[in-house]
Formats: sequence, C-alpha cells, structure tokens
Amino acid sequence: MTTTDWILDVALILVVLRQIRWSRIDALFLVVPIGITSFVAYKYLDPIPTGGNDLLLIGAFAAVGIVLGVTGGLTMHVRVRQGKAFVRAGFTAASLWVLSMGARLAFIIWSEHTGGPTIARFSEQHHITSTQAWVSGLILMVLCEVVTRLGTVLIRVTAAKSQVATSTPGGTEASARSLADVR
Repeated sequence: MTTTDWILDVALILVVLRQIRWSRIDALFLVVPIGITSFVAYKYLDPIPTGGNDLLLIGAFAAVGIVLGVTGGLTMHVRVRQGKAFVRAGFTAASLWVLSMGARLAFIIWSEHTGGPTIARFSEQHHITSTQAWVSGLILMVLCEVVTRLGTVLIRVTAAKSQVATSTPGGTEASARSLADVR
C-alpha cells in the first residue's frame, strides 16, 4: 500500500468518526465521502475484469457494501430542528463503518504479505482471472457502502422532515414541535 492509500483509508474512517457528534447535513457532508471514494474509484477501477468468475466476485463484494451501507444508514440517528437536518453515528453505525474499513485494510495488508499464495489458490479454484478482480471488488464495496449509506440517510432525513411538517399545526414548525428524532 502506498502512502496515498493509507491517507485515503484513514480519511474515510475519520469521516464517520467526525459524525459521532451531531453533524448538519450539508454539501460538505455529501461531498467529502463521495469525493474520496470517487477519487479512489478513478484511480483503481481501470479496467474492471470480466473473465471467469471475476464479475461474480466483484458483485459479491458490491452486495456486501450495499448491505453495510444500508445498515449503517438505518442505524444513524437523524434529527430535524427548525428545518435543518442533523445526523449522528451511534455505536452501531460507527462500528460498522470502522470494522468494514478495517477489514478491507487488513485484507489488503494480508494479501500483500503472507496471503498472496492463499488468494492465488482461491482464485484459481474459483476461476478468478486476475488480481484486478479483487481490487475492483474491494473498491466497489466501499463505493457501494458510501453511496447507499448516504442515500439511506437522505431518505430518512426526507421522511423526518415530512413528519415534522405534517405533525405541526398548519405545517409550520412550532418551537415545541420543531424537533423530530428518528433512530
């Protein structure tokens, strides 16, 4: 792994650790994680291999990323106050993110040191044709996790805002009713 790889991995972990406190959903909330993962995708997703069972492996990693992203998004705490949306990563959401990033990082380190022959045997037995299939799978896993996590949070924020608007007299936010907490 290069220094850039380490910096990107740590930055993605810090994105969620920053959300342990209530964070307002704004452009920065969306741009930073999508920007980091887009850069990583641009850097590593060329080409996406299609031989043998490469697409099956890549699809399996992407599916895991989707499950982790949706689960992480559903376990975020969402709050609407005076028309503004806030989120906070609770223990489960933060743990899922750190564990998934840590597991990918551990897999990469293992594959670069002692795991290479094991991965090569597995790849041969399961008709995985290149190491790029593994790289693409891991990158798409994190990309799917980020996008589905953000998408799930945005859907929940929209629902919470709608709940606040319909539960207040005349659809306006009264001071006592301006807060909707959703887990």
